[in-house]
Order: sequence, then C-alpha cells, then structure tokens
Amino acid sequence: MKTSSYLQINLSDWQQVGEGGNGKTYVNPEAPGEILKVNKERLNTLEAVKREYDTSKAVANLGVSVPQIYKIVRVGDAYATLSQLIKGKKSLSRICHDEPERTEEMARLLCQKGKELFATPCNTVFFPNRKEQALRAIEKITFVSKKNKKTIRAFIETIPESTNCVHGDFQTGNIIQAGEDYYWIDLDRFAYGDPMFDIGHLFMICKIYAPMKQVQDIFHMTQEQFHRFWDAFAKEYTAQEDHAEFDILAGKFAAVDVVLRTVLQTPTFVEKLFFGIYVRKLVKNYF
Repeated sequence: MKTSSYLQINLSDWQQVGEGGNGKTYVNPEAPGEILKVNKERLNTLEAVKREYDTSKAVANLGVSVPQIYKIVRVGDAYATLSQLIKGKKSLSRICHDEPERTEEMARLLCQKGKELFATPCNTVFFPNRKEQALRAIEKITFVSKKNKKTIRAFIETIPESTNCVHGDFQTGNIIQAGEDYYWIDLDRFAYGDPMFDIGHLFMICKIYAPMKQVQDIFHMTQEQFHRFWDAFAKEYTAQEDHAEFDILAGKFAAVDVVLRTVLQTPTFVEKLFFGIYVRKLVKNYF
C-alpha cells in the first residue's frame, strides 16, 4: 500500500488522554469509540507501526483479550494507529496510583492474568522465539564484558523451551480494566517462551528501575509501591511467603531482559551506558 493511501490525521483535532513509555494516546469527540496512538519517534515508522498492527491482529486470533485495532493512519510525517476506545478503562498502574491500598490486590490480579496468558499456546509461525532472540542478542551486544556475556549466555542456554505466550512488556501499565473485562495492550514485543522472560521484565521495573523518578512518573507509582507490588506478585506466583529463590531467578532473567533490548528496540548510546551498569549489577547480585 502506498504511503499516500493512509488517512492523514490532524492532531490539533485530538485531545491527549494518556502517555506511556512508548508514546501518547488521543481522543476526538468526532470519532467516538476510537483512540489514536502516536508512538515516540523511534517507533513511529511505517515498519514499526505495521508490525504493531499485524501483531495486535495475530494476538487477538489467539483468543487473548486485546482492544480491536482498526487501521494505520498518518500524523504529519509519522505513522500511528486507530484502535477501539475502551470506555471507563484504567490500567493497573493508574488503579495503584488512585487507590494505593489496592496495590497488593492489583499485583495478585496481574499474576492471575499473567498465568492465563502464559498458559496460552502461541502461533509459533508468526511470533518469535524469545530464547532464540536472547541468544542472538547476547552475541550482538556491545555494552557487556566478555566475562559477563559468557555467564549470561550459559544461563540462556539452560532456559526451558516453551511454545506458550509471553507479552514482552509485562507490567502494570499494559493491562487495563473496564468493569469486569481486562485487555492486554502494547503488544509489539509479543512472543513465545518461558514465562520468566516476562517476570524478569517486571522484576526489572519493580526492583531495579523503581528508584528512577522518570519510571515512577510513567507508571504513576512510588518506589515503595513498586516494592510492595513485587512482594505481593512473587508471593502469589510462588504460593510461598519466602520468595528469595524466586527473586534470584527473576534477577537473572532481568539481566537477560536488558540484553534483549538490542533486538527488541535499538538502544541509544546513553541507554547503552546505563544498561551496561545495570547488567554488571545484576550479574554481581544474582549469578
């Protein structure tokens, strides 16, 4: 399809209603039932947005609850998507912010919905193998020492194979609630593999990134809430009060999660510096 065939959206007609790590969302009274998502610069190319569109369609075909995605549009020189507007929706992050006393409840809910997702057989033709991606990433990475690369590679090779679904960006902002219904959003990293890939990502946010003001602002949660959330999630997932061993395993997968960034989203030079520091700390503390 030619680029000129995509509907051109005038952003001045739309009102911003949300912002996440990957972009912003907008609504328009003249387009009831629709929400416009405009990704950040690195993710607003036709290739990236088409991948997001195709992925959303493929996830829906698995029977996973996701908002319906309608079409690809243009916003200036960028590409964006129009999707189903879920009325009355709130992310788990927003619920934790508005009702902090429900933080542990939301952690248990994410665990429940996560287990349902992790039990769903994936389309292994369309979606990538997360373990294979990790093995490619560890060879490609430049911000990790040879010694630590060897350590992480050896760990990746021990990860059990699985053909069930993983979200890829498993965290409080990417599941929304509307009444009795729940929907997964931001699906561009969807894949199949061991569920600990997703849990390591959540651990990275709740335990490693949590002190960062930028992360707190994105998720509308305090550092103390992140820690409470992880504690409740880990207890629910393991069915044990003492989850120290689970934390160690999650910490190892968190290091893999950082490495995976090289194939899931190209990091900037500054990000590489930070990621290199994080990987050294994770290897030191959890391997």
